[in-house]
Amino acid sequence: MWDDPGLVDVLDIEALLDALAAEEPAPGGGSAAALVGAMAAALCTKVARFSGDGGAGAQGAALRRRLTALAAEDAAAFTAALEQLHERRDDFDLGRALALAADVPLRIAGACADVADLAAALAEHGKPDLEPDARAASLLAAAASRSAALLVEANLGATPGDERILRARLLADGAKAAASE
Repeated sequence: MWDDPGLVDVLDIEALLDALAAEEPAPGGGSAAALVGAMAAALCTKVARFSGDGGAGAQGAALRRRLTALAAEDAAAFTAALEQLHERRDDFDLGRALALAADVPLRIAGACADVADLAAALAEHGKPDLEPDARAASLLAAAASRSAALLVEANLGATPGDERILRARLLADGAKAAASE
């Protein structure tokens, strides 16, 4: 199955995995979290389609597109923040770059929490034989949300009371709760 490009194009997956494993700072954890969330959203779309739920299918597809775009945005924001850290010419520009490097994973955490909620609803109301796929999607999305929240905290480490850290934690906790239902 894995060498059959008709079902899963391993070459494309291998290129993605190579990019994540490369000796480069980005893509890294934020991009990986976004892509895991996008895969969970794709599973939601599948479950919704087989369940005849066009609205949930459209929501899953939209979340998938959003998370895929956030994966690239995260890599760019992280790279820009690292460049500012190395140059250290302007504290204002550094602060802006670090804020953006925290903002993107915060949006990833939120989108993944939305996927976890959608997947939990599909597990409850979707086609019963697809409940395991919906539950798997919810667990994947919850883990991705937690991962992104961790990155928000890491990128804002100098400001532990920052409301973005608290928001990221709340999003991840909500995703976890949805996945455990």
